[in-house]
Amino acid sequence: MITPAGNFRIFLVTQPVDFRKGMDGLAGHVAEHFDRDPFDGAIYVFRSRRADRLKMIVWDGTGLVLVMKRLNGTQFIWPKPGSEPITLSRVQFDALFEGIDWRNVATSVVRKPSII
Repeated sequence: MITPAGNFRIFLVTQPVDFRKGMDGLAGHVAEHFDRDPFDGAIYVFRSRRADRLKMIVWDGTGLVLVMKRLNGTQFIWPKPGSEPITLSRVQFDALFEGIDWRNVATSVVRKPSII
């Protein structure tokens, strides 16, 4: 599995996009529809109409990276379409990428021990 290293912000675009778009078209979509900078280092995740494919773009500091994944015989779990992307935690992203229902994945909160 390819997973991002580091502390990335991950945005899930809920509306299906035209999967003929490449990295430049998807970057333009982010800038035009969400008024965000696609070169800010965040990961933007898009879905196909059939929901069996996803594409991700991320600026890694040296260039724009495009990743595509197609599930075999199933679909990615996606939220209802909305006008703005939603933020995913790293754990939720990992589940989504594996084709698991990421909505049922609890994000862990690490608490610092209190000093008495």
